Amino acid sequence: MPLAIAAGVSVAAAESPAALTWQRKIHPRVLAQTAGGRRASAVVLLSDQADVTAANTITDQNERGWHVYRALHAHAARTQAPLRRWLEARRISYRAFWAANMIILEADQGLLETLAARTDTLAIESNAPVRWVEKPTSWGQAQAATTGVEWGVADVGAPALWSLGYTGQGIVIAGQDSGAQWDHPALKSQYRGWNGSSADHNYSWHDAIHDAVDNPCGNDAPVPCDDDGHGTHTTGTTAGDDLSGNQIGVAPGAQWIACRNMDRGIGTPARYAECFEFFIAPTDLSGNNPDPGKRPHVMTNSWTCPPSEGCAPTTLQTILGNTAAAGIFVVAAAGNEGPNCSTVSDPPAIDAMVFSVAAYDSSHTLAAFSSRGPVTSDGSGRRKPEIAAPGVDVRSAYPPDAYVSMQGTSMATPHVAGVVALLWSAVPQLQRNIAVTRALLESTANPSVTVTPAQDCGGITSTTVPNHAFGYGRVDALAALNAALSCIGQCSGDEPVTVSEVLTMVNIALGHAGILTCPAGDANHDGQISIDELLAAAENALSGCR
Repeated sequence: MPLAIAAGVSVAAAESPAALTWQRKIHPRVLAQTAGGRRASAVVLLSDQADVTAANTITDQNERGWHVYRALHAHAARTQAPLRRWLEARRISYRAFWAANMIILEADQGLLETLAARTDTLAIESNAPVRWVEKPTSWGQAQAATTGVEWGVADVGAPALWSLGYTGQGIVIAGQDSGAQWDHPALKSQYRGWNGSSADHNYSWHDAIHDAVDNPCGNDAPVPCDDDGHGTHTTGTTAGDDLSGNQIGVAPGAQWIACRNMDRGIGTPARYAECFEFFIAPTDLSGNNPDPGKRPHVMTNSWTCPPSEGCAPTTLQTILGNTAAAGIFVVAAAGNEGPNCSTVSDPPAIDAMVFSVAAYDSSHTLAAFSSRGPVTSDGSGRRKPEIAAPGVDVRSAYPPDAYVSMQGTSMATPHVAGVVALLWSAVPQLQRNIAVTRALLESTANPSVTVTPAQDCGGITSTTVPNHAFGYGRVDALAALNAALSCIGQCSGDEPVTVSEVLTMVNIALGHAGILTCPAGDANHDGQISIDELLAAAENALSGCR
């Protein structure tokens, strides 16, 4: 990320237009942070953002990843050039990003006013440090390893897919969190940077913390490190398995990679932007030689970015859209601010691009702390969350080499990321098809979730599905897989074929221009069934083709 070589200097307010013009573009928090002549770190989001929607039509997934990276990178370099020349001429330091077309710099109000007056500036938001980590509502003492499948892993149906041979193999899950203890006994074998005999952290780890003070992991850690424990716990729930019967992860055959975006729970937009860039196009440890072909399939996020504290919501929304265009399925914690309505209030959970997760306990009762919708903080009234997963008394990995039970929607979120990994492992043709995957997960979720007492949020009662308490219901890996395959297995209305037979047909057929070839002699569909019909079947769960 380019840096101007000199320290920032103030720009005279004489270059500024009338206050009413520039103030509309500047987040009030930034104005407050720069009052009285003070300086603050700010995000300058440019008006001209890259359009990468064409990536959704690219069927070669390696080509798709490169297309998104090259388009974003080239667009940012071209459209930022005038602003960067202007800043460099005035010896003002900055950092340039491409996951969204933006520049981050230190500024006083005079400089902010001048930047806001530029036609190439869309918005100016805060880059101030804010507590992001979605701290669990409670956690227990460190425990030793045990033998068995954790209740949450079993509850989402993971063992049923394992028995069919699908454990997440071929899928990479990314964690943007407090880091991870990569050599934890339950995580080491699944870490992409470990080949069984030696570690190579290039392309599998990035540290976005560069200016921490007295952090146990230091700055720019060249080896995966967790300064909080939170990231190790969430990573364990996605893919953890010590290979000795201690099965804490939903997709133990998947690989994981990580980026540390918080300094002991404190984040900034610069840090999350850096992690998103690393996931869209992973780099070596020096930040060079990006390779989008190594990007993850799924990303789990158990953190929030409060706009009330000036965090950059417009910028993050842009980044999330670009991440989805690259085919990365983004899952996020709904938050621990329940039980009141409209407590799903912070990005990334509020965003339409994100699959947001509520938390329930082992009796399938929605946790009181689980945040509810609708989303009112951005004026959208959007229904949130989309789905629910185990989030109470979840035992997972914790540094050093231990296990701890925690609760929070942070704990529910990685269960869903793991289910996506299982589904994409079982049906490779679904990989990076975010819209179809979301429809499958929603249409097959188990609506049997108890909300005590019953609740009405946004005019929708908790007994109506979907709702603003738990969305469509409990994520169900096996039901999602069956729905993905039921259309092929039941095209003619005859007896369903076996899962293995269906998978053989899927692997042969799904690549033909969006058309699935049905079993021979299917008079209802003349031998073919469209993706739209597959989705219709998914919405109707296991009832077959319509």
